[in-house]
Parts: sequence; C-alpha cells; structure tokens
Amino acid sequence: MGMIARVRARLQSIHTVTNKPDPARLQDDTYQSVCLVTVVLLLLPYLSRGPVSIMLALAYSCLVLPVLVHVQHQSADDLRDYVCTLLAPSARFLRRLYGPLQRMETVLIGMNNLFTMLNQCLFFMVCERTLVPGQRVACLYSLMFYNVAAYCASYVRELIAKEDWSLTVPVADHSRVKHLAMTATRLVLEWTKAVTFIITVVFMLLVFGLERGLEHYHPNGAYTALTWLYYMATEKVFADLFPALLTLLRLERLEALEALWAPVLQRALCMAMAVALSLPLLLRGQYRVAVSALYCCGWVRWRELSQGPLRALQAERAVLERYRHASAEELAQHDDDVCAVCLAPMRSARVTPCHHLFHGDCLRRCLGSSDICPICKRTFHFD
Repeated sequence: MGMIARVRARLQSIHTVTNKPDPARLQDDTYQSVCLVTVVLLLLPYLSRGPVSIMLALAYSCLVLPVLVHVQHQSADDLRDYVCTLLAPSARFLRRLYGPLQRMETVLIGMNNLFTMLNQCLFFMVCERTLVPGQRVACLYSLMFYNVAAYCASYVRELIAKEDWSLTVPVADHSRVKHLAMTATRLVLEWTKAVTFIITVVFMLLVFGLERGLEHYHPNGAYTALTWLYYMATEKVFADLFPALLTLLRLERLEALEALWAPVLQRALCMAMAVALSLPLLLRGQYRVAVSALYCCGWVRWRELSQGPLRALQAERAVLERYRHASAEELAQHDDDVCAVCLAPMRSARVTPCHHLFHGDCLRRCLGSSDICPICKRTFHFD
C-alpha cells in the first residue's frame, strides 16, 4: 500500500509540473491581447465621419496610446527595444532611399562656390517673396549689386595688402634685368583690374544716382538689411573679416578659438535666417521656394557645418574638456593673477590635475606638444 501511494503521488506531481503554465508564454499572450485591444480602440473612433469626429479621434488616440503602450511595456528599455524593432525596417528603407541624394549633397558641398551661390539665390528669393512680394526681380538686382560691391572690396583689400608696387618683373630675385614678357603681362593685368574697378564704381554711381533701370527695384529696409547680412556671412571676401572682429571683442569664453568659432556662428546665423523666413511661405502655400530653401539653406547647410567647421571646433574643445573651469575663489586665491605661459592677467582659467591655473588657449597649445605641466613638470593624470 505504501508503494502504491508513493507512485500515485509521483504521478500527480509529474502531471502538475507538465500542466503548469509558462510565465513567458503567458506574458507573450498578454502582450498580444493588449496589442489587439490597442488596434481596436485606436481604429474605432476613426469610423465616424466629419472633421470634428476626426479631431476627437486624434485627441483620443493621443490619450489612449501612451497608456496602452505603458501597460504593454512597463520598463523604458522594453519600450525602446519595441520601438526600435518596429521602426527598423522603415529606417533601413529610408536610409537606402536617401543614399543617392546624400552622395549628391556631398558633391554639392565640395563645390563651395556653387553651393554658396545657390544658397544666396534661394535666400534672396525667400526674402523677396516674404518682404517685397510685388517685386519679382529684386533678388537678381540685389545679388548683382552685392557681387559688384564684393569685387570692389576685394580689389581695395588687395591694394591695401600689396607690398610690391613695381610693375616690372626681374629675371631672378637678385637681378636687375627685366623679363619683358612677364613685365608686359603684369602691366596688362594690373591696368585691366584698375580700369575694371573704375568702370564698376562709375556704373554703380550712375545707377544709384540717376536711377536708370530701377523702376521695379524698390527694396525696403528690412529686405536690404537681411540680404546684406546673409551675403556678408556667406561671401568669402567679407566672411574672412569676421574672425578678426571676434578677436577684437576679446571674449574669454571663446578661449582664443575665434578662427574656429567664426564659421560656426556664421553658418548658424544663415540657417536661422533661412528657416525663419521660409516658414511664412509655407503658411502662404508657396511650397516650392520654401521647401527648396529649407532643404538647401537649412539641411544641406547643416550637413556642411557638422562635417566641417563644427567638427573642427569640437575636436579643439575636446582637448580642454577634461580640465574644468576655475571658480572665482580659485582665481582670487591665485598668487600673481597671471598665466604662467603668456604672463597675461587671467579673468578665466582652466585647472590642471596638479591644481595649476592657465588660460584655456595657453593650456591647449602646451598640450599640443606634451602632457606635462609647464610649472611642476608632472604628467597630467586623471582619476
């Protein structure tokens, strides 16, 4: 009898174990049920008709969907994995579809002059349709005048920076014998540039003085200011002056990286202006010009910024990111209040692991040669 009872108990335990439900399977069944309920609850409101019903359905979906997703995925990691799994095929398809267009953008960015001219034309068209909608040739007139002004500025800048005013070309550096062919070529080029500059200035004075051919060109102040600012930020002749202006401001926060900050700020300003002026055109229904400007002056410009100037700036700033900024108390407690590298006063400084203070630019230049402190000659070690 005892043996029969033990066998019966063993059989009952085996039956109990085999019929015990799997927790993972129950969880999957629950997830599937919740998904089915989610689909049903989200589709039912859209079966009604009318714009009011559609708006109520959208509001209902925005309220119900997060709750159901939260019930289905209790943790943020599960929700992130679920969303990534759901969007992975669409992301791969979009990446493959965007591949040829991305290569075309890279080629366009490499053609710097063409890319700059295209951005200027699109931005001037956006300004024309936003600020002076009745003047259909304002963008072309403005671009022509600004190009003439850029040529005059570049010629004057060349004259200022010119050191050799001799029109003759010697055969060698230390010879007085003149090279006739090269001298004649130089004479022709110099006189051609001078005559072109004079004709250009006279043409501009006649156009603006007599107002001939400007019956349809009457820009307002906002149009002139915005287009001129954008042109100066994108044209090389004027854009090269911006780092010098930043240097004159002597902003300590830039840490002597004005040459790297300048192109980043210029491109960021151009993108902000293009986006701000293109959005009103979208509201007016002028989609072609607005979308073209947002794409070229916004997205492609951002790609050019992130791949070039912004990456260079981040690389230089990453050198100093390990060294924290000195507090006001640390600057006040500093012995001689000057940087040990450049011997200039410090209004802001970086602190090394050995608790020495330097200008950010001075420390960055020292790190370019070695990781040794200029004062105590210790190697920088970080915990």
